Amino acid sequence: MGSAGLSRLHGLFAVYKPPGLKWKHLRDTVELQLLKGLNARKPPAPKQRVRFLLGPMEGSEEKELTLTATSVPSFINHPLDHVTREKLDRILAVIQGSHQKALVMYSNLDLKTQEAYEMAVRGLIRPMNKSPMLITGIRCLYFAPPEFLLEVQCMHETQKELRKLVHEIGLELKTTAVCTQVRRTRDGFFTLDSALLRTQWDLTNIQDAIRAATPQVAAELEKSLSPGLDTKQLPSPGWSWDSQGPSSTLGLERGAGQ
Repeated sequence: MGSAGLSRLHGLFAVYKPPGLKWKHLRDTVELQLLKGLNARKPPAPKQRVRFLLGPMEGSEEKELTLTATSVPSFINHPLDHVTREKLDRILAVIQGSHQKALVMYSNLDLKTQEAYEMAVRGLIRPMNKSPMLITGIRCLYFAPPEFLLEVQCMHETQKELRKLVHEIGLELKTTAVCTQVRRTRDGFFTLDSALLRTQWDLTNIQDAIRAATPQVAAELEKSLSPGLDTKQLPSPGWSWDSQGPSSTLGLERGAGQ
């Protein structure tokens, strides 16, 4: 979504809201259709600019060089010329580093101790209290401007914070970015292979899934309760292994500068 195209849309218009339709749904639908229309437009042809290029002088037998005024495309306003994989990777590394520092801060641990170091190596550091979204890992899996795919490992995430993350990445790239799809591929130690389909949400399949996961649950608890680890860092008895769980992996498909 290009900011240049959106900036031209200034004005007021009226939309009929059918009875029973929530305003938020109406607003989101209109916004989605508006963005689809903008993204479907072909980008304007680049403007031309005059540039003096060095070349051989016409009619010169000694092959003298001279500067010739030439009209060339200007890509100064092109939304993708400056977006590269290297820049994106650097930004992701900075984001991950800042979130790792925040994770240590919210965990109230002194990493100078051997116990805390072992917990960090094993990935067992957890926030002691309520915290914002914390990213433990982020990397680019696919890069083909204007599209790129990110894998994000995080805790305490919300849709609002994920959208904000996409927006901030776009700003750091000196462009705009919008999230087109989010897919959760892991929640704790559960993966897509162990997820029940909607047609399997019945007593028999749920019982089978519980039995299949029991050995892995026991192994994870035994690993977490191994001697030498701070039990305060472990999930409480009422812990729910959902999006607030120890680790979630999300696949974010994003578009930048389009």
